[in-house]
Amino acid sequence: MNLQQLYRYLSLDALHVTWTDVAEIIILSFIIYQILIWIKTTRAWSLLKGFSVIMALLAVAAIFHMNTILWIAKNFFSLGIMAVIVVFQPELRRALEQLGENNLLTTIVPFDSSRKEELSISDRTISELVKASFEMGKARTGALMVLEQSVSLNEYERTGIAIDSLVSSQLILNIFEKNTPLHDGAVILSGDRVRSATCYLPLSDNMTLSKALGTRHRAAVGISEVSDSLTIVVSEETGSVSVAKNGRLLRNLNQEQLKEQLQTLQTRISEKNRKIKLWKGRGRHEDKAAE
Repeated sequence: MNLQQLYRYLSLDALHVTWTDVAEIIILSFIIYQILIWIKTTRAWSLLKGFSVIMALLAVAAIFHMNTILWIAKNFFSLGIMAVIVVFQPELRRALEQLGENNLLTTIVPFDSSRKEELSISDRTISELVKASFEMGKARTGALMVLEQSVSLNEYERTGIAIDSLVSSQLILNIFEKNTPLHDGAVILSGDRVRSATCYLPLSDNMTLSKALGTRHRAAVGISEVSDSLTIVVSEETGSVSVAKNGRLLRNLNQEQLKEQLQTLQTRISEKNRKIKLWKGRGRHEDKAAE
């Protein structure tokens, strides 16, 4: 086969592909890409993993002709679609809002990839958080500090007052000082910056949590159930410092234990950032520059 025959074989006319089909492929690719980004940065990622398990079980049921299971799945499919829409209504609304706010070109080709790197936590920030937490504990000052990771907390940031300042123990102490305008609610941090204060968080419905825990601790567990964030809680009643993550509450931590939790988070984020840089092909260039 010569080059001319190969070109004729691969041409759009030979494949009966029109420019309308090409445009449809581009549009569908864009839509699928946006859906994948939305899944990755919301609770939908956990739902997708659970859905994959269910689909695998249904595939097994189909192979072994388990007709009862297939009948139940068929009848509950439409109900499941409605349930997903109800559960993820806030995320769907926010996704459509972002699509309308963003420039179309930057939405299709995301030039600004610095957000992941902004989430990096420095040793200084860890020291300032530990210092502020235990100073507030000694003074019996209640506090709630949420450290954002890969799941965006923009929905909750919007319920508070924007600050966008570097993390410092003095700033945190001033924010949570009693009878000040910003002391009520949670502070959301992203990397080394305080993004927003007086934020409202979802309360956990976990019935296994101790009845002695107040709203502050239930809010810390609640945000950890709907995101991959880590939340530091300082009790106003006892002055104890706790950490909420992955729907669990680690109570009565000392300074070393809190520092250890934050360093673990720091390591995890650094590894993600390194993988992103390697994927971009910049890792080798940066290593040479460092030498």
